[in-house]
Amino acid sequence: MRTLLTLPLLLLTACFAAGAFAGDIVVIVNPASGVHQMTRAQVADVFMARDRHLPTGVMALPLDIGIDSLERREFYNKLVRKSVPEINAYWARLLFSGRATPPQQVSDVSAALKAVAENKGAIAYLDKKDVDSRVKVVLELVD
Repeated sequence: MRTLLTLPLLLLTACFAAGAFAGDIVVIVNPASGVHQMTRAQVADVFMARDRHLPTGVMALPLDIGIDSLERREFYNKLVRKSVPEINAYWARLLFSGRATPPQQVSDVSAALKAVAENKGAIAYLDKKDVDSRVKVVLELVD
């Protein structure tokens, strides 16, 4: 009987953990970049190394938050409908071929905010609730 009660509880916990990130993901840039808005395709091109410039011509510095952060999982899922393992495989192929390098890793949201605020070409993503006046939102990713 105890096992019968434990299994549904474990499944419920797993479902909650998988969907625990309920925030809205936004893409941010430095206000001095001159970028006011970006399309999903433009952001995907920057983060997938198909275009290394922001729409204004400024050299882009894409930033990934953490190796396995909830923000990173949600960002790539909403942006290109790929999981983190699929993104890692994509970068492994590109790195092996020598064609491109992945976005620079930052440890957390605070580091991403700081880097974007201090670098004209930096572009990152985070939960909308974490945005502050040092950065500009150029895209909101919704399902």
